[in-house]
Amino acid sequence: MEQELTLKITNVLADPTRYSIYQYVSNNHRNVSVQDIAEEFHIHPNVARLHLSKLEDVGMLRSENQKTGKGGRPSRLYRLSDEVVELNFPFRDYRLLAKIALETMVCLGPAASNALYETGKRYGLEIMGNLLVKRNINKDQLSFNQKVELLKTSSSMLGLNPDIYIKEDNHKLFFQIFNCPFKEVASQQKDITCDLHIAFLKGLVEALFDNPFILTNVQNMMDGCLSCAYHLNISN
Repeated sequence: MEQELTLKITNVLADPTRYSIYQYVSNNHRNVSVQDIAEEFHIHPNVARLHLSKLEDVGMLRSENQKTGKGGRPSRLYRLSDEVVELNFPFRDYRLLAKIALETMVCLGPAASNALYETGKRYGLEIMGNLLVKRNINKDQLSFNQKVELLKTSSSMLGLNPDIYIKEDNHKLFFQIFNCPFKEVASQQKDITCDLHIAFLKGLVEALFDNPFILTNVQNMMDGCLSCAYHLNISN
């Protein structure tokens, strides 16, 4: 059964247009209609509907009818599925490994939890540091806006589906993450997983900004929100 699903998914994503449609839906953080896809990719609505239906058939998208308020047929809207789609050759259950590791850390008490957070922060620092080296960038020569763009780029590379924008003045950011890479583990170990993720984000930020900063979680997917959201205040 698992092998059959894997073959179906790879077959669905083998079509370049269909793969691009899936990326478009992933990156736009909103529901899309058949007409949206038809206009974006310059294809007939019937073709757009076929692509969306095939993505839904393998669990990568889900859809629902929404009344337009203008009478007539309801509009069918598509969005990313909450189901996890994994391709492994052969099968490997890293999610179970992560669950076991986190539960072990919880059993070992506060000292182990603190070590986990410090490790998460260190990995954030290393990932951003490696990106700066790879691109031959000196962070001290970057403007505030360039650092924000680099933070967005690194978050995108990590699959977080971020949306970051500057608020009010040049030292306040609103930081949203539309894809949690730890969502399935967090559903069972919310506090420790979310704290680990925040520590990881702090590492990314600290690698770019020398000034003190405060990263505050103001919205969490685990509470039913569309995204995890943070306020990031950086001192002048």
